[in-house]
Formats: sequence, structure tokens, C-alpha cells
Amino acid sequence: MPKRDKQAIGQRLLARFREAGAQEIAPDILLPAGDLLDLYGEDIRARAYVTQDPIRGEMMLRPDFTVPVVQAHMANGAEPARYCYLGEVFRKQDIGETRPEKPRDSEYLQCGFELFSRDPAADAEVFALFHDLLAPYGLRAETGDMGLMLDAIRGLPLTEARSEALLHHLWRPRRFARLLKRFSTPAIARDFPETKAPWAGLRGEAEMTRRIARLRADAAVAPLAPVWSERLARLFALRAPAPEALPALRDLAGDMPAIAPAVARIEARMQAVAARGIDLGCVIFDASHGRSTMEYYDGFTFSFLADRAGWPPVASGGRYDALTRVLGRGREIPAVGGIVRPGLLAELEGLA
Repeated sequence: MPKRDKQAIGQRLLARFREAGAQEIAPDILLPAGDLLDLYGEDIRARAYVTQDPIRGEMMLRPDFTVPVVQAHMANGAEPARYCYLGEVFRKQDIGETRPEKPRDSEYLQCGFELFSRDPAADAEVFALFHDLLAPYGLRAETGDMGLMLDAIRGLPLTEARSEALLHHLWRPRRFARLLKRFSTPAIARDFPETKAPWAGLRGEAEMTRRIARLRADAAVAPLAPVWSERLARLFALRAPAPEALPALRDLAGDMPAIAPAVARIEARMQAVAARGIDLGCVIFDASHGRSTMEYYDGFTFSFLADRAGWPPVASGGRYDALTRVLGRGREIPAVGGIVRPGLLAELEGLA
């Protein structure tokens, strides 16, 4: 697909975002790596193109726009604002997730919109904006809410250490499942006999002493009752058109009181989306949707997908309130946004 076609579609999207009140912003292509890689999470960290600059230190090619946009906004305050952007992002691709006949691009255009606002209807506004932009392409809309899953895990009767471990691995389903199984199984008592043998290896005596103490304490923790794993499995498996998902969520909240506030937020969001003329029956709610998105999302998530085997989402986005707190140096503001891949739209137009 000629690059000019992708750019033309990108400029068309950019114009729509400007019409929605957004100010165009252009973060640098080469960014300081440092803490930014940690904010992206393990997936993007593994896919980032990183290099060493003799003066500026570790640098990376821009893997995403949201983090540098938040960084720029929070450096100048935490006031309501709207931004849009268009430019290339760069990510290494996993051979196991691409097809030989259609490999995923390592460099591609993103066009995006970010809304910093304390308006409770911001989620619905952003989703409706993307829904209207993409309506001509016949894409499938799916939504989720990371807050729902995070609250469900925090509500489990676990020690703080075990809860934090599950929260950390939520975006890695296989690791998460292994941890949950381990925490649901009675621990095997471990004996760490006292010895006067010298310590060997890279870890020092103090570090290993602390680790042994943690292992002994963890071995004494009672296993998680099976009913909690069953409830969590029911939640993670929930996938249905939005109107059908709500009753199921309310039922789950009866068994998992910790998710009740998130369920109320989801219901209010669906009402706000419907009030904007969108048929909720055509919107899928997938409780596990956020597990395949960026790790900085902590609330509402959405994606628009084409019926094409092996394709990534044509558009995706979500809420990232915690990211503004991390980068705000004492300031914070709720924020939500999303991106579209103009190259995929260009392909869809060529296939139509």
C-alpha cells in the first residue's frame, strides 16, 4: 500500500480530531528510554528498538504516542486538554504472532486522540468519536474495563504479596494462571536448615536471608478457597453483547462485592454511550478485553476489529488515570484516548 495513501487517510482522521477540539502535538521520534520503558510494561519493553547514545544515554524509537503525550501534558500542568497526533511508531514483531504471507509491520502510522478531562462522560465521548469515524468500515466494536479485573483481584482474600503478584501478571494470562493455581494449592513446607557454609552466587547473605524469610512466611499462608478461582474464571470468561453482559455482571457482583463499584461505572458508561445514538446490541463487552491492551490502561478499554485473520485491532484505546499520577509529580487528571492505524484503513479501502 503506497505510503501516500496511508498519510492521506491519516490526515483525514487528524482533521476530524481537530474538529473535536484537539490540539496537534508531535512528540520526538527518539525518546529517552529509562523510566518510559517501565511504564509501557513487559510486552512493549521487549519490542522496543533501544540504542545507546554516548551523551543522552539509553534511547528508544517511539513505540507509542500516549506516554510521551502524557509526559508533555503533565510537565505543563494538569488542566483539561485535548490532543491529536499523526506519525510513525516502531515495534519489533514476534514471529509467533504474525503470518509469513502477511507479516506485521515494524514501522507503521498511528493517528490518535487523547482527552484529559474530569468529565465523567469522557469515556463515552471518546468511544463515540472513534465509533463514528470508523462506521463506514463495518468494524466490530469490543469493550472492556481493566478496573473490573483489578478490583476483582484486590478483593480476593489473599496476602498483600500474593495479591500484588497476581496484579503484576494480569496481562500475562499463562503466568497469571500458574500463580493462581499455586496460591490455590496447599503449600509444601520447605526446610531451610541453618548452615555455616559460605554463601555462593551473585546474591548476598542479607538478600538471601530476606528471601528465605519470605518463602517461609508464604508457605504458612492458607490456600485460596476454590470458590474464588471459580468466580474469577466466570468473570474472565464473560463475553456478550453489552445489554446481555450487564445482568451477568450484576450477578457476579453479588458473589464478588469488590467489583460492585466497577459494575456501576460500566452500567453508567453504557447508558452514556447509548445516549449518543450507538446501538449497544452491536457492542461486545469482554471482561478480559483489557488483558491484551497496554499495561498502563486501568479502566475502560475498547478496540475496533476487522474480520481479517491475523490482523491487529484497526483502532484501540482506553483510560489511563494512573499514568497521569505517575508522570504528574504530584498532579493528576483523569485521561482517556485511542489510536487508529491508517495503514489498515487504507488496506480495507483497497479490499472494498
